[in-house]
Amino acid sequence: MRKFVHTTDVNFINVETKYIFVTGGVASSLGKGIISSSLACLLKARGMRVTIQKFDPYLNIDPGTLNPYEHGECYVTEDGHEADLDLGHYERFTNVHTSKANNVTTGRIYQSVIDKERRGDYLGKTVQIVPHITDEIKRNVKYLGNTGNYDYIITEIGGTVGDIESLPFLEAVRQLRWELGHCSICIHLTYVPYIAAAKELKTKPTQHSVKALQEVGIQPDILILRTEHDISTEMRRKIALFCNVEPDCVIQSKDVNSIYKVPLMMHAQHLDQIVLRKTNMNAEGEPHMEPWLKFIEKMDNAAETVTIGLVGKYVELQDAYKSIDEALFHAATYADHKVNIVYIHSEKIDQSNVAEKLAGMDGVIIAPGFGQRGIEGKFAALKWCRENDIPTFGICLGMQCMVIEFARNVLGLKEANSTEMNPHTKENVIDLMEEQKNISNLGGTMRLGAYDCHLRAGSKAAEAYGSQDIRERHRHRYEFNNDYRSRFEQAGMLCVGENPKAHLVEIVEMPSKRWFIGTQYHPEYSSTVLSPSPIFGSFIKAVIDFHEEKVKQEKLSK
Repeated sequence: MRKFVHTTDVNFINVETKYIFVTGGVASSLGKGIISSSLACLLKARGMRVTIQKFDPYLNIDPGTLNPYEHGECYVTEDGHEADLDLGHYERFTNVHTSKANNVTTGRIYQSVIDKERRGDYLGKTVQIVPHITDEIKRNVKYLGNTGNYDYIITEIGGTVGDIESLPFLEAVRQLRWELGHCSICIHLTYVPYIAAAKELKTKPTQHSVKALQEVGIQPDILILRTEHDISTEMRRKIALFCNVEPDCVIQSKDVNSIYKVPLMMHAQHLDQIVLRKTNMNAEGEPHMEPWLKFIEKMDNAAETVTIGLVGKYVELQDAYKSIDEALFHAATYADHKVNIVYIHSEKIDQSNVAEKLAGMDGVIIAPGFGQRGIEGKFAALKWCRENDIPTFGICLGMQCMVIEFARNVLGLKEANSTEMNPHTKENVIDLMEEQKNISNLGGTMRLGAYDCHLRAGSKAAEAYGSQDIRERHRHRYEFNNDYRSRFEQAGMLCVGENPKAHLVEIVEMPSKRWFIGTQYHPEYSSTVLSPSPIFGSFIKAVIDFHEEKVKQEKLSK
């Protein structure tokens, strides 16, 4: 592995904002988001001000109403925008907050253009894809650059070259390449398949992909080849020759055992230096990657494993709980442990099999979500965890389920429920706030983005954060009903975190248990490689302690 040396004295040739466009071909899900994040990580480690934006070619205004089965996790930014899950990768790799400006869909572009047409902004002209749609795309691409806050803007174009939906975005990129000149480059990610029967890697899909990109007027400057096998120097030269790319600008992205090793792999092939050189910047020195390398070292050296059950209704889908998975991984790595996440479908768990399903778990997470499906399984899991004193973490709907289960089985409110699940429940321990009840727009009742939270002194939550005042991100519609607050507190479930302005309950915990905490907010959104979530760190510590306690008891019993 190459040695990293922090460079502080870097003389830039100019300070204009540079634009890096990342496109993909052959197949989707090749990892454009990880490559973009890795490049941003390296440039930021060189002292550059970097951000990443994602342009998605679907007609939805944002992913907020998309089924997770369609699009995976919906990520929420600090300013309350519901965004593509790739923004989570961007933040985890760069430690830089994103915003609404970092994720734009075709739906938003068309909505903006149609709104302008209705206002008469186009003075009666015929509104067309070119120039009006492409101009709106270009305006959004350059918006962050115009703030003067960034040296590099990395723009990932969703989908693959050849998709009808992506054509307006690619045309906008073509125009921007001419307008920006040396201040822009294009990185094209493609796939080199291995044909097992022939025992050969095949370059033809990459050649066709680049040809399709060239046909819309874009010549890539750098090719990144996704592969399961090493691509020889000779084969890379062949690809460079056929694709009009310099040989040293053909880089392989071979599968690694962790996405967090991709920046190191890219740096080993000089990706950051090539980008700096091609954008007329000083490429000398090395990025300051010591904190990242320490994380990787911990990750590789972790010997012990803890097992955590994640109870949710989208567990079949790999990316449905992506931020939770990564937050657990960050916390476990810093605690010198590996984490084994067991996904448990909430529709397939009940009182008859809950002990079997959760046996052996060192901790349990009750996942967020919306709707009635699978809710009874979450109640069953929570009852078993509470009665057996298993470290348990409820997030958003998971926290609300904690409240409902406690109300039913401890407070004796057998009809306790959320008005989301039963609008006519007599014991509405979870309910809409009064000011929300007359709003009909589906997104209008959502509490989105970062809000302040004040923590009770002496609580486990305050101990975890090391502060009584925190700020975390939300994505929910229903709230803890404060009319029941005193009854919960008297019975042992304390409301230890609340919004200081609205007095909405943000955190519940049971101090009598090892670790039994629910958060109305989503702490997983703010966890990054270099700044892991404090509350996840506290949960993992409790999980490790419980695991070690079980191991000790097993040894004594032998």
